Amino acid sequence: MVTGRIHSTESFGTVDGPGIRYVVFTQGCPLRCRYCHNPDTWKMNGGKEITVEEIIREVKDYLPFIESSGGGITVSGGEPLLQIEFLTELFKECKKLHIHTAIDTAGSCFSRRESFLKKLEELLKYTDLILLDIKHIDREKHKNITGMDNDHILDFAKYLSDKKIPVWIRHVLVPGLTDFDPDLKRLARFLRTLTNIEKIEVLPYHKLGVYKWKTLGIPYTLEHTEPPSEERVKNAEKILNSARLRVL
Repeated sequence: MVTGRIHSTESFGTVDGPGIRYVVFTQGCPLRCRYCHNPDTWKMNGGKEITVEEIIREVKDYLPFIESSGGGITVSGGEPLLQIEFLTELFKECKKLHIHTAIDTAGSCFSRRESFLKKLEELLKYTDLILLDIKHIDREKHKNITGMDNDHILDFAKYLSDKKIPVWIRHVLVPGLTDFDPDLKRLARFLRTLTNIEKIEVLPYHKLGVYKWKTLGIPYTLEHTEPPSEERVKNAEKILNSARLRVL
């Protein structure tokens, strides 16, 4: 019996892929994003253990809404790819029910190791969409934001492009961290090299998860950072979506 460790689920998600979606938030993440709104998902031993069968049983209750909206199931996190065997078994069962499958990932555990690629290739057979969150295009700035460099993450984006796996690119816009035109233009140039992008989303920074940091006793370094203005969000959308003019 295949089990996974999850943080929580959401039965009527509308922002994590097309249509109404059943969203599974997995437990565990190697990144330590300074603006993370789910720091309680970081530790691998947190959350609760659950079987594929339990999730499928719950998803079936919402199938009429999922199907009528063109929705599906999205596995988010944390970092879902840390539990790749669990995802594979879950998506296999979803495909038996003709459910659209998506993974919301930062690609933070991607590796070209043969053992990892073999598991990933198996998972991708049952995956319809990847929501790829690129935190920053610059290596050092990415490390400042997340605690990890981005070489393997950008390599993951190229890998998905080579494999022709449909991707939605996501970028969190944080004033003072990710909201600089030169960086956005550089990211757009990178995205222009990919051939599999279906959509590019700019996600405005928010403070909804700050209370979790305080509850966990973790210092929050962006306490005085405010959400970006609508003007800056539109500016980022314009710059990043310019990449799609040559992609599609």
